[in-house]
Amino acid sequence: MRFDEVAVPGGKLRIATFGEGPRQIIAAHGITASLMAWRAVGEALPAGWSLVAVDLRGRGHSADVPGPYGLPRHAEDLDLVAEHVGADDTAVLTGHSMGAYVAALHGARRDYSRVVLIDGGLPLPMPPGADPDAVLELTLGPAIARLSQTYPSVDDYIGFFKVHPAFAGGWSPLVEEYVRYDATGPSDAIRSRAQEDAVRQDGRWLLTGADEVGAALESITVPLSLLRAPRGLLNQEVGMLPDDLAAHWTGRLPDLKDEVVEDCNHYTIVFDGRCVRTVVDRLTTG
Repeated sequence: MRFDEVAVPGGKLRIATFGEGPRQIIAAHGITASLMAWRAVGEALPAGWSLVAVDLRGRGHSADVPGPYGLPRHAEDLDLVAEHVGADDTAVLTGHSMGAYVAALHGARRDYSRVVLIDGGLPLPMPPGADPDAVLELTLGPAIARLSQTYPSVDDYIGFFKVHPAFAGGWSPLVEEYVRYDATGPSDAIRSRAQEDAVRQDGRWLLTGADEVGAALESITVPLSLLRAPRGLLNQEVGMLPDDLAAHWTGRLPDLKDEVVEDCNHYTIVFDGRCVRTVVDRLTTG
């Protein structure tokens, strides 16, 4: 793993490259995550491939890069990341969770060999007349609340994640490294690096930008695929992208290839070794 920085409006984003190969994958992470969400995928790549992951502004070691946020801004930042690493039209574009929506917006205006959306990227329907901020609290309230909490030590912060429903029975050294990378603050007041304002702005955009995401998906002309986890953010039985939503979009986008990666949840699809092998295969062989 090699770190680098990319100049963007307002500061510099941290990126990491996994692997040594000339075939590149550009990867965007989820709403409260960091580039370390891609380490398991990056370390499982076959020879000849490399993966460039970015700490999006307001997260990870790019936490001090200011807003305004919003998914179009992240997509613009990915333009600069792709240019910095010399990605051409043989590269693959991917994103997990919120990063899949960022990938959709970015992939609509830059040529890649294919775009792979991982448990995200399909516009989320808003109930008619619903208040986006109220919906945001219902859907991301616990994750947002975590960002303002502090913990007596890094080990206590790790302990919080060890009992998280998504990781129950699926803890690994790579998950622990992901959590350690996210930890910051004084030794007796550890917190997440993710900025609450960034998460709130991006979450609200996700709930109100469905038309823009839909238009972006429709304008992608290269092979487009979706890998879905059957279980959700809290390991619940209904995934983030349920079957009826996927069916609506495969009907609207006949070339969209939809695949459920069995026995994964929203997080383990990029951490669990068996799930990761499927992800890597679809990224590198289509």
